[in-house]
Amino acid sequence: MTITTFAELKTAVADFLDRDDLTSSTPTFIQLAEADLNRQARHWRAEKRSTATIDTQYSAVPSDFVETIRFYITSNDTRPLELISQSELLSRKANTLNTSGEPGYYAITAGEFEVYPVPDGSYTAELYYYSRLAALSDSNTTNWMLTYFPDAYLYGALVHSAPYLSEDARLAVWQTLYGNAVSGILTDNEQAKFGGSGRRMKINSY
Repeated sequence: MTITTFAELKTAVADFLDRDDLTSSTPTFIQLAEADLNRQARHWRAEKRSTATIDTQYSAVPSDFVETIRFYITSNDTRPLELISQSELLSRKANTLNTSGEPGYYAITAGEFEVYPVPDGSYTAELYYYSRLAALSDSNTTNWMLTYFPDAYLYGALVHSAPYLSEDARLAVWQTLYGNAVSGILTDNEQAKFGGSGRRMKINSY
């Protein structure tokens, strides 16, 4: 059975469940699987870069943003922006009387990036982040996850079908297979990034 499109995935779910009366429910099972994959699966194919000019305290977060990998100022010398908590950001503001300057820290505030210090000019920044899956639909028939890891989609959808169908006996099977699929995604990511170079050990001489 080939699973390369949204339609083929829906057919596979119906075949595994041996049901032909779930046409309206299967897209929901798939949507719930996507939500879970966005929370758990991290892979280099989901990585994106975005550049922007930071000249105000708050900047928009990309619409498909899931998690920051790194965030840094590229104007003049490259300098990383350090993620801090809301309480630490407020403390730094209070201790410096909210003095402006080149941003060195950021927090996520009300769905936006809040930088500190407040920029005293325009700075070019680059965000490297994990992006959300492009949701499958009749108009968007595939994405990288379905292309390379169709088992994750299939077993994820089956996991979410079980409570709906009161299939408690099969839920443990689907959960195990889905867990193995997610672990495989994470392993594939590690091997792609680090498998060919090996680990380096730094020895300090005195």
